[in-house]
Amino acid sequence: MISAPTGSPHARILGVGGYRPTRVVPNSEIVDLIDSSDEWIRTRSGITERRWAGEEETVQMMSVAASRKALEHAKIGIDQIDCVIVATVSHLRQTPAVAALIADELGADHPAAFDVSAACAGFCHGIAMASDFVRGGSARHVLVIGVERLSDITNPHDRGTAFIFADGAGAAVVGPSEEPGIGPVVWGSSGDKADHIQTPDWFEANEAKETPWLTMQGNPVFRWASYAMAKVGQEALEKAGITADELDCFVPHQANMRIVDALARSMKLPESVKIARDIATMGNTSAASVPLALERMIEEGQAESGDTALLIAFGAGLVYAAQVVVVP
Repeated sequence: MISAPTGSPHARILGVGGYRPTRVVPNSEIVDLIDSSDEWIRTRSGITERRWAGEEETVQMMSVAASRKALEHAKIGIDQIDCVIVATVSHLRQTPAVAALIADELGADHPAAFDVSAACAGFCHGIAMASDFVRGGSARHVLVIGVERLSDITNPHDRGTAFIFADGAGAAVVGPSEEPGIGPVVWGSSGDKADHIQTPDWFEANEAKETPWLTMQGNPVFRWASYAMAKVGQEALEKAGITADELDCFVPHQANMRIVDALARSMKLPESVKIARDIATMGNTSAASVPLALERMIEEGQAESGDTALLIAFGAGLVYAAQVVVVP
């Protein structure tokens, strides 16, 4: 008979960390290229500035920096990490997975390491997998990273995307817990809307000598996220066994300030719930946005250890994932 793996009764996030590129890009640097204005950008998205990575701030470099902060916050040594999951759509080498390179630079002891492509929802996907790995016995400690250099694939002249996307990295350490610390995930996909956010075929773009820029149909995505995701968030609360009144923090994907506000209204979140609004100064960092927003809430005292937080993210695919977690 095959022996069954033995895991921890529960899992939780033990620590988080982030890396924000040094270059701050205000709206004034973008408006002329897209024939726009600072007021238009703020009204449409809530963004006043964002961060773009410099040449040395690679996907790997930003991930390593964020991971070191997360490990320090968790008080976990890199030698205790059994698995590294990296969520990204902007590591532009098809193979090898950047997770393996990150694990090696960190000095990890030969952990499992792989990348996931779930766009803006990638970090929440990684947290769900890490929780299952810890509880199922596949790993004791998992490092989950969300990282993007979207400035590499964003057309600076595209009025629909140039002011939105940005760069950064966020990381979390997931490990064993005696009490539930990560609720059941609610996730899914709507592949019939795949054309709403996409990059063109790389081979076709190369043959046409075009840059494979990321494109987005803003209005359909806004409508879908503002209403469909509120139901997903509510389901995540129900599966976790809590109500909106018992929630302390709401950490949605930082896609657009108007979407954040629409979700809060649709879910009827009470005024006592602290809401992440990292997008104002970071832009949309896709897979990095949720961990970066959570880290900022912790640093600014909006989220305290032991608080309950609803994480929800959505993006190209269209895909989504949500879960309630205990703040480390």
